[in-house]
Formats: sequence, structure tokens, C-alpha cells
Amino acid sequence: MTDWREPVLVGFYLAASLCFILALKWLSHPGTARRGVRVGEFGMAGAIVATLLHADIVDVRWIVVAAILGAAIGAVIAVFVPMTAVPQRIAFSHACGALAAALVGTGEYLLNRSSISTFTMAVLGAEMLLGYLTFTGSMVAFGKLQGVVRDRPYVFPGQNLVNGAALALGLVLVGVITAGPSRVWLLPALIVVSLAVGVMLVVRIGGADMPVVISLLNSFAGLSGAALGFAIGNPILIVAGALDGSAGFVLSVFMCRAMNRSLVNVLFGAVGTDDTATGGEHRPVRSTTAEEVAMFLDAANLVIIVPGYGMAAAQAQHKIRELADLLERRGTEVKFAIHPVAGRMPGHMNVLLAEANVPYDHLVELEDINPELARCDVAIVIGANDVVNPAARHDTASPIYGMPIMNVDEARAVVVIKRSMRAGFSGIENELFYLPQTMMLFGDAKTAAGELVHEVSRLPGGVSA
Repeated sequence: MTDWREPVLVGFYLAASLCFILALKWLSHPGTARRGVRVGEFGMAGAIVATLLHADIVDVRWIVVAAILGAAIGAVIAVFVPMTAVPQRIAFSHACGALAAALVGTGEYLLNRSSISTFTMAVLGAEMLLGYLTFTGSMVAFGKLQGVVRDRPYVFPGQNLVNGAALALGLVLVGVITAGPSRVWLLPALIVVSLAVGVMLVVRIGGADMPVVISLLNSFAGLSGAALGFAIGNPILIVAGALDGSAGFVLSVFMCRAMNRSLVNVLFGAVGTDDTATGGEHRPVRSTTAEEVAMFLDAANLVIIVPGYGMAAAQAQHKIRELADLLERRGTEVKFAIHPVAGRMPGHMNVLLAEANVPYDHLVELEDINPELARCDVAIVIGANDVVNPAARHDTASPIYGMPIMNVDEARAVVVIKRSMRAGFSGIENELFYLPQTMMLFGDAKTAAGELVHEVSRLPGGVSA
């Protein structure tokens, strides 16, 4: 490297690292999330420019072609993928990133196996194992979220033992190749085993645990990138990968705490396999209409809206915002209760409501909203299920026992917008539906919300939506 490149390269890498750290900091709060995204983009652009200044890059033509092609594909995805498909888009992005890291690591090994050091080979082996298993694991997660793979866990006797043995085999192969890098004939076996471990790890995880899985796969992809950075001597890969890996793991742990479960239980517990739920067919529920709900809303001082995956699936966030705006213009206080694991990715509800321009100060987290529910006049549950099930507090046999929930059952009146009485992803009935203060407004969430907007706007002394 020439003299002028060294300080410029170091400066770009330091600036990019600082941008990544600030991006993570600002992404932790909805009010600063947009700023975090912009700073992260700026840091990545700086990292790319710095890498192109590296002396080992002597021809950028293919890099430019790949960059243009990748940017074009990314732009198409950003424009045409609906907000409801963001979770699976994230899973697919994890798969692409992990595969890229794994392929670069494979190429590095094949090119330098005759002179590679033991440390570098060990790092590359671990990187390939993590990269390939993250690729297939993320693709299975994508399939579950997209609906092309069954969202309930695939379980068979002795599955954990088989998965553990497969992972152990992968680690043994890494060790054998590290001890003798010339054993290139073992590489296909390592790749196949890694790919299989990724599939087996995720197929046994239910749809309700997808936020944790996506976060954990993000962590794996980051760790794979960090390991690759050590192997090829790229400091920005080490920094970005370490930040990504640690942040993803910490987020996974936090979400597990939000469900009062351990990460081991999420990965190996196969919650959601119970298909015996009756769906409430033998228990009466109180069905309601939009007109009746509007009358309750007319007398309400505080309305708390609890969004869930059903809102995302119906793309109802804009209609829900219209309803909230209409109620506020009538003098009603409206808040949104956000559960940490609602939806199919970390922060799913925050993203959807922000996209619908719901003010950030209207979004209230679990710990802060529960004390408010006791004075709530009407709680509207739109597409949420397990996160509002009172069984989590007292039914020790329930798979969600001990999970912190929204105490919606403490509200004076509860309106549940739901297509049917089908059980949630945990496979159990929701006791909330059968309480005397609960009314079931059956139908598509977007349609039901639109009907509520119409009926509230018709109330005496009301205002137009």
C-alpha cells in the first residue's frame, strides 16, 4: 500500500465504525430510528469506498458491475416488497449476507490452503460453518414467514440429539481441516453438514418464535462476517460483524426474557406443536358489530389499541391510525400498546405504525402500558393473540405460562378484531375471548377498522374521518 492510502484507509474505517456504533444507538428508539438508518447507510458507503482504495484491488470493473446489479435488485425489493413482507425480506437478506461471507471464506481457503496459518484456518472453518448454516436457516425462516413452509414446528423423536450430533460433526470437520488444510476433500462434507444443521435448527421452531430466530440468525451472520474479517485482515468487517453479532444476540436474549423463556427453550422447546386446541367451538363468545363498538368508543375517555400480526397481515395500520385520529379529535385519549414479541420480527409493530405516521409518543411499551389498562375504557385488540392471553399468568400447564402479557383483561371493555376463533401460534385457546367484558368483532382487520372509522364518524357531534 502506498503512503497516501494508509492514513486515508484508516480514517475511512474509523469514521465508518463510528457511524455503525451511532446507528445502533439511534435505532434503539423509534424517534431516532430514521437518523440511525441514514448514519448506518453513510457508514457503509464510507466502508465500501475505503475498501476500494486497498492496494490489493487492482481492477474494479467486476466490482462495479456487481455493485450496480446488487443496488438495482435492492432498489426493486425496497420499492415493491410490501410492509407486511418485511420480516421475510429481512430473513432473505440474512441468507444472502451469510452466503456471501461463506463463499468468500471458501474461496480464501481454496486459494491459500498451501500457506494458510492454523489460526486463520480455524477462523475460516468456523466462519464457513456459521455462514452456511445461517444461509439455510434463514431460508427456512423465510419460507415459514412467507407461508411456503409450515409455520408450526417439525418435530420427531430424538431430534435434539440428531441436531446436536450434526453440529458436533461440523465442529469435528472444522478441527480436522484446521489440523491439515491440505485435506480439501473434506470441504464438501463441511458445507453439506453446515447447510443441514441450518435447516434442522429452524424447522423445529414455531412461527410465534420467529422474532427471536430472525434476531439470532442476524447474530450468526454478523459473527460469520467478523470471523471473515479476521481471516482476510479487514478491520471494518471485524467491527461491523462484531456489532451485528453482539447486538443480534443481546436482542434475542431480551426477547426471550419478554416471553419469560430461555434461548435454549426457544431453540429446542418446539413451542407451538400442540394441534389439539379446539378453537373455542364449545364455548360461547359475545359477537359484536362495528356500530355497537362505536357506541362504546363514544363514551370512552381512554382507548388502548393492542396491535399484533393480524394487523400486519391485513395491512390495517393506516385504517387503525385513521380511527385513532378520529377518536382524538373527539377528545378521546388513544395509546398503542407494543409487546416486544408482537409480529414476526423485532420491532414489527413499531415499523408498521411508524409507516402509518402514528406519533412515536403514542407507542407505549409493555411495562408502561400495563398500569394504564386498569383505567382503560376500551381496549381494542387487533390481530394479537398469545400476548394478551390471561392463561400466561395462572395456567402452569400452558406453553406460554410466565410470559409477560398485556393485561387487557383489566380493561372495562375489550374488543377483539379477529378473522375466526382459531388459536394463536402457541396452539392454545385464548381465555380473553370468553370473558364477560370481551366482544368479538369478526372479520378482516382492515375491513373491520374501516367500518369502525365509518361508524364513529357518524356518531352525534362527531367529526368526519
